[in-house]
Amino acid sequence: MTLPLEQLVGIPVDQSHMEGLLVLPAAAIGLVLFAHGSGSNRHSPRNNYVAGVLHARRLGTLLLDLITPEEEQDYRTRFDTLLLEQRLHAATAWISRQPLTQSLPLGYFGTRTGTAAALMAAAAQGDAIRAVVSRGGRPDLAGAEKLACVRCPTLLLAGSRDKDVLELNRQAASYMRCPLRLSVVQGATHLFKEPGALEAVAKQAAAWFEENLRPAAVT
Repeated sequence: MTLPLEQLVGIPVDQSHMEGLLVLPAAAIGLVLFAHGSGSNRHSPRNNYVAGVLHARRLGTLLLDLITPEEEQDYRTRFDTLLLEQRLHAATAWISRQPLTQSLPLGYFGTRTGTAAALMAAAAQGDAIRAVVSRGGRPDLAGAEKLACVRCPTLLLAGSRDKDVLELNRQAASYMRCPLRLSVVQGATHLFKEPGALEAVAKQAAAWFEENLRPAAVT
């Protein structure tokens, strides 16, 4: 891939399709699939900001609506982590079939319930997923058994003032056996609205993906 690409995509699933925005910078070194959580979608300004920072580091992104507009009307669907996991598997399989993306190392970026789905999918996908980053997510919803099966390097980001979610992240981290970092963004609440908070998230996420998705140097 030598030329930048930005296009809307539709990924078939069940009797419908998932809509997403695929962006590939010039000479992309990897691709990050965003797993949006309950009540969020590919238009999230916070996740789009993070995606922009990733693009500057030659990381492609796929911001994807894991549930359809019709499913979004059912409040229970937003918290159906098994459904979200299945949709991530479908998106990952789609990526592996596309000529422009099939050779790119793949990572997941999760928020809220999307974090649980990302970790569940990563546990099932094994070496196919090279890294996971969570922003204010709920890794605990993946369950201890699935968390223990995650093998890829995982970065959990939580705000110091988002005390309940921070504690749930700490509990989830105790079950994980993969290379792991729990990073506390000082002064941040759940949505990282405070000055500098989202920038800190994006910077750490970009560094994590760049380190773990970049091809190893040939010696």
